[in-house]
Amino acid sequence: MLEIKGLTKKYGKFLALDNLNLHVDRGEIFGFVGPNGAGKTTTMRIICGLLRATGGTVLVDGVNAIANPQEIKRKVGYVPDFFGVYDNLKVMEYMEFYGDMYGMDKEDVDEVAEGLLELVNLADKKETFVDTLSRGMKQRLCVARALIHNPDLLILDEPNSGLDPRARFEMKEVLKNLGSMGKTIMISSHILPELAEMCTSIGIMERGRLMLSGRVEDIMHQTRISRPIHMRAYAPDFADAREGRDYIVTLLMEQPEISRVNFTEDEILLSFTGEEEDAARLLKYLISKNVLVSNFYREKENLESLFLEITGRAKA
Repeated sequence: MLEIKGLTKKYGKFLALDNLNLHVDRGEIFGFVGPNGAGKTTTMRIICGLLRATGGTVLVDGVNAIANPQEIKRKVGYVPDFFGVYDNLKVMEYMEFYGDMYGMDKEDVDEVAEGLLELVNLADKKETFVDTLSRGMKQRLCVARALIHNPDLLILDEPNSGLDPRARFEMKEVLKNLGSMGKTIMISSHILPELAEMCTSIGIMERGRLMLSGRVEDIMHQTRISRPIHMRAYAPDFADAREGRDYIVTLLMEQPEISRVNFTEDEILLSFTGEEEDAARLLKYLISKNVLVSNFYREKENLESLFLEITGRAKA
């Protein structure tokens, strides 16, 4: 559905996008992750035909977005991070206004708008003035408006920005429903746990480059096997505490899944890259060597930690 190759964007000497390559399959919900200034919004605006690229190609369902910016606007629905609403327009009038911009007949617009307002849980607000809606309702209305022309690709730039927890939950449910209907969706966000819940794939951006991309389950597997182990352990066969500690370190460093052993004031932290079965075997091995283990656990799967690790590497 979306194919990006060698995309670059320069502002003078500043390189906002650095040879970006990205592929999103039809029907995917793709999460675009990265700190401010990473290049997410720039990429999205180029895809939508709202910004000229310096180089590279962007194809949406086979249409070149860079060469055909007008045609691409019919292929893409865009929800920006900040958007305005028109005063003195009711919700249905707002939908009709945008339908008319795409050359749709009023009867078709009304029929489509009814279904979209139902989808975003605003069916009971048709006669409500847009400027009286809450921010969460306005955000969902903007999603409905972006879908009025039935685009192939829906792009949302920080759709949960500024929303309270309830409004974020409602927006997440709307996007999940769209995904279940087969819509291809691209979302940028800083709220990583929510992306992990609703996206099928993610890409991590840093300084205009794509540092990592792939299916969520594959990336979560990567975080799963790289989670460290926290433990407390003692070697009762050694009267001297230092000798006991050295004995434990020797046992641990013999294990291929352990790359580093760190001691804090009250625990041992292991850099561990094994599976759950490997962790269980490690615990059994330590006990067989007469090591008393009073605490042993792995850190939870954490997509946010992976993000911080990757973007931290990029800055090093």
